[in-house]
Amino acid sequence: MTSGTITADTARSRRSLLFPSVVSGLVLGVAGGLLAAFAVSRFASGDRALDQVVVAGYAGWTLCFFIGVGAFHHPVRWGFGRAEPTHREERELAGEGQGAWRYFRFTTDHKVIGIQYLITVLVLFLVGGLAAALIRLEQSQPGARFLPPSTYNTVVGVHGIIMIAATIIMISGPFGNFIVPIAIGARDMAFPRLNALSYWLLFAAIPVFLSTFALGGFDTGWTGYAPLADQAPAGMDAYAFTIVLFGISVAIAAVNIITTVVTLRAPGMRWSRLPVFVWGIMLSVLLGMIAFPSFMLAEVMVLCDRVAGTSFFVSAFGGSQWLYEQLFWFMGHPEVYVIALPSLAVVVEMVSVFSRKPVFAYRTVVGGMIGIALVGCIVWAHHLYTSGANTPFDGPFMLTTELISVPTGVVFLVAIGTLWRGKIWLTVPMLFGIGALVNFIIGGVTGLYLADVPTDEVFHGGMFVAAHFHFTLVGGMVFGFFGACYYWFPKMFGRRLNETLGRWHFWLFEIGFYGVFLPLFYAGLHGEPRWLAYIPPKFAGANLIASMFFGLLIAGVSVFGYNIVSSWRSGPVAAANEWGGNSLEWTVPSPVPLENFETLPVVTASPYDYGGEASGPEVTGPSGPVTAPATEA
Repeated sequence: MTSGTITADTARSRRSLLFPSVVSGLVLGVAGGLLAAFAVSRFASGDRALDQVVVAGYAGWTLCFFIGVGAFHHPVRWGFGRAEPTHREERELAGEGQGAWRYFRFTTDHKVIGIQYLITVLVLFLVGGLAAALIRLEQSQPGARFLPPSTYNTVVGVHGIIMIAATIIMISGPFGNFIVPIAIGARDMAFPRLNALSYWLLFAAIPVFLSTFALGGFDTGWTGYAPLADQAPAGMDAYAFTIVLFGISVAIAAVNIITTVVTLRAPGMRWSRLPVFVWGIMLSVLLGMIAFPSFMLAEVMVLCDRVAGTSFFVSAFGGSQWLYEQLFWFMGHPEVYVIALPSLAVVVEMVSVFSRKPVFAYRTVVGGMIGIALVGCIVWAHHLYTSGANTPFDGPFMLTTELISVPTGVVFLVAIGTLWRGKIWLTVPMLFGIGALVNFIIGGVTGLYLADVPTDEVFHGGMFVAAHFHFTLVGGMVFGFFGACYYWFPKMFGRRLNETLGRWHFWLFEIGFYGVFLPLFYAGLHGEPRWLAYIPPKFAGANLIASMFFGLLIAGVSVFGYNIVSSWRSGPVAAANEWGGNSLEWTVPSPVPLENFETLPVVTASPYDYGGEASGPEVTGPSGPVTAPATEA
């Protein structure tokens, strides 16, 4: 072969990698967004002209980004009656032979998509954490010293909505994609292309949201309350459009995961043998699929008010701000359980593995999680006690809010029962699991005061509420995410995270977390409102302590980030069954092959059948029964 031929082949190879990929997606997306904005600007006029141009630009960006990234390639082929992709083409679409570049393409392998979600979640946490650092800096001293109040309000909103979005997908995105198909004995998701689409919708929403800073931000806080949303700068369009894209992404992912679990379970994988983690993911995405459309609808209405001059939330023309609050909180409180269910399921999973005991009362914990999902749909209006919107319903919503502590308590009792007299192996994942249980209990107990109208009248809108939901979301659920990272990192990347760095991460983060939010409980008990740029002098001491301890949180996250990067590059090679687990993901090699299983397993036992000696799951492979190796606890 001549050098000219080699050069031509190399050029074609490079073009095939770049087009389609995230590079071509970004180029076409930006060009399409600018072209759409320019076209609309030619005839837009009046007070809403800027909003019309901005929303048109976002629509053009989204459409052209997906053209550039290759999302429409196969649907268009199918629409024109082209031949179905061959097995080789399907494997190429799954990223076979593309090395690390497959993470930057529209790739259908559920394991690649899981890692794409993981990196994206970590980046979102970084951005949200930087916003939190600015908030702590502003509140470290009385007086608005560092940020103008309008900028501070935007920073608070950006921190809140980024962290909420990141926590919603932090477990169901990375580990729901990577682990669930393997844990049920499937080779991939039911709809691989939809799976890729759900991730790239999330990716496309991120630049839209971050553009809010260039458009004046939004001063509504993370809730985006109307009618403030109708009056906010053009940055509000970025908020609303982001929520629409994010909601579509969540719905597609939910349909895919539920269909996968229902239809692709391995022979013998009865519902009574389904890992608790799979139950948690499936119930979480089902709850999200029920709750999120109301938030999407609210933001579509906001965009209509801002772009088309409707009056859904303009009271002078018959609109109602209570409509927005109802739609938002119908999502806003079930969303807590969308986050909580996967985290609690991870904790139960790890507690069983690291205590070398079967899950205590398996059917009870599954019933408890189902109860959380059911009751979680009928508690939202406790956020509206002080609004005057639902006064006749305050009593029933008090009851349902208190009632949800019963199934939640059942899950905790099962975790504690599993630990009881167990053969405890205090690994880094186990540390984060126990930390999640302890922190979430504090969050739950302090939440009881907000469930009842008399005490909520005192605490509503105060720093006590902020400390409570941070203990719930961060202390309980983000700790579960960290535990999942340490637990499944060896399976996902074939390398072990450094245990010493992991312990430093845990203690720095745990001590820093308590140092930040316990003083804020104190300030809230003494009447400090939240979301203030100007801290009254009487609350200065508590906020200064909180801001100082925030440095430990930064240190803990920095150790975690360094641990991930260094271990990914050169960490010790992990065993296939690093922890001696009994679920199916521990029966496949690390890293996992493209199609997961050479021959689909036949499951004959529960994933929690731990005896006196640690033993793996009994499954039937191509050469007969196989037992996964296990480590001694």
